[in-house]
This record gives sequence, C-alpha cells and structure tokens, in this order.
Amino acid sequence: MADAKIEIKVGAVSFSGEGDGKWVGEQLDKVLGKLHDLVRVAPAAALPDGGNPPPAQGKATGTLAAFLAAKGAKGSKTRKFLATALWLQDTQSKNRLITRDVTSALSANSQGDVGNAAQCLNLNSTQGYTAKEGRQFYVTDEGRASIG
Repeated sequence: MADAKIEIKVGAVSFSGEGDGKWVGEQLDKVLGKLHDLVRVAPAAALPDGGNPPPAQGKATGTLAAFLAAKGAKGSKTRKFLATALWLQDTQSKNRLITRDVTSALSANSQGDVGNAAQCLNLNSTQGYTAKEGRQFYVTDEGRASIG
C-alpha cells in the first residue's frame, strides 16, 4: 500500500506519483530539478481568457513617466532613449520607429529630452540594443533585456 502521493502540474505537463515515501520524494526532486525547463517548453493547456495569452512579461505598460521611473531610465540619456523606444513599441504597437517618435513621445509626456537623439540611437545600436533599417530602427531582444 502506498504511503505517499504527489501530483504536480506545470503548464501542460503533469506528474503524479504514488508509492513508497522515499521513492516519491526522489521523483519530486527530479521534477523540481527540471521545473525551469518545463515552464519554458510546456505552455498552459487552457488559457483563462478564451485563448488569448497573457501579456508578455516585461512588456511596457502604463504611462511613459511611470515606465521610465520603474526602469530607472531617467538618469542616462541613452537609456532614457532606449526605454522610451521600447515603451512606444509596446504601447503603441509600433514595429519601426524614427528618432522623432522618441523625442515627440518624451515631449508629449513632459519627460524632458535626450539631447542628441541620433547619437543616443547610435550608442544603443553599437551595444546591440537597437537595430537600424534605413531611417527606421527597432529595439532588439538584447535592448529589451537591458531595460529589464
């Protein structure tokens, strides 16, 4: 007769075990050791709102002022430029931006300026945080990660 029972569900993957306490404990340790991998590869089977996934973690929301403050992007002009571009991409659903989009957003939201916007863009591009396409640019995954 089983003296231990456990059931775990991570996304679409579930594990249940019943048996000797020592064996169940060992299996639990194995599952917990792989938890990080399971979360990444096993999406939830049923989404709560009828099929729409939740917003991506780290996606910009709220006002520009609140986003800049939350990301500590008010000190460095280059970081402020990058954070504003990210905010525009996420909240305005803009795939491609020009420097004027960033400076206009800062002005419209009373967040000051970044000085030479083209220089801020070039510095962010040098670090791989933005990618240029002609006159337009976008924030890369590395840029998103650097903002947090």
